[in-house]
Amino acid sequence: MAPTATAHDAYNSKTFDVILGKVPDDFKSLHEIPEEYAWTNLNEHPSLDSDSVPIIDLNDPNASQLISHACRTWGVFQFINHGVPDNVVEDMESVAQSLFSLPAEQKLKVARGPGGISGYGFPLISAFWDKKIWSDSITEEYEKELGRLSSRLTWIMLASLGISKEDVKWSGPKGDNQEAHVLQLNSYPACPHPDRAMGLVPHTDSTLVSIIHQSKICGLQVQEGTGWFRVPPIPGAMVVNVGDLMHILSNGSYVSVLHRVLVNQTQHCLLVIYSYGPPDHVPNSPVPKLLRASHLALYPPVTNWSEYLDTKAKLKGKALASLRLYEPLTN
Repeated sequence: MAPTATAHDAYNSKTFDVILGKVPDDFKSLHEIPEEYAWTNLNEHPSLDSDSVPIIDLNDPNASQLISHACRTWGVFQFINHGVPDNVVEDMESVAQSLFSLPAEQKLKVARGPGGISGYGFPLISAFWDKKIWSDSITEEYEKELGRLSSRLTWIMLASLGISKEDVKWSGPKGDNQEAHVLQLNSYPACPHPDRAMGLVPHTDSTLVSIIHQSKICGLQVQEGTGWFRVPPIPGAMVVNVGDLMHILSNGSYVSVLHRVLVNQTQHCLLVIYSYGPPDHVPNSPVPKLLRASHLALYPPVTNWSEYLDTKAKLKGKALASLRLYEPLTN
């Protein structure tokens, strides 16, 4: 797997010093929830079983319009006929399951070290909170099937807003500039008290888009209004989350979805998360083509991805709101 320098640069900041070089506990040996893993107010908002999260067939002639509508309303959708061969997805999940099934001492041999993002440790998002989360993670950088798919989806989303590759300065003359890619394998072991632990804290992704593969049993949920909606695993489907930088690029047209992962008392859950962002060194701001006298830029330029990650670490879930220049008028 060839490393992508831009992804490394984005995550190589003091923000992540608190977790780089640290490893999770051996969850199999824990029969009670240690205090550092105990979260409160987990049931503050109800969890709802629903099939409302859109499911889109990429072969549908109206796929572009359906994706645009999903991005504007939910900020998340599942999609099928994505072109990634089944054996690639199955092999990826099988490898991940094998890695996380290794004894703790074996996983420690590939522990993520200070100054690097690849290897075994806590999910990178855990750097943003003081409490620990009931999951462990293996992070790697690569660009293959999911890289091509992420690029394809990004340009479908932007084209639906009337944005071409020429309108986005960092995309390169053919929209093929080297973006940042990070693959993260997240494991959520069975938990003795799932009502007190959190697999993944409610958060938005700091990327353009994230593509997620879920194992058959998983607790991925997205927030809509004041409720949490389950995103049920569907054979052959993947999940797409709209990220913060896409929200900024679209000048707020596309929703950066708040999501979380709950843990299960008896079942293990696995997520394969592919994060796709712009090159770290370029500014990100609302595309000028979307701006007009009645619809000014909602956000200032974000100097680079690393800077935004630092802001997000300091402000937790309020990073986007802190950057907003004004509240848009509503009809």
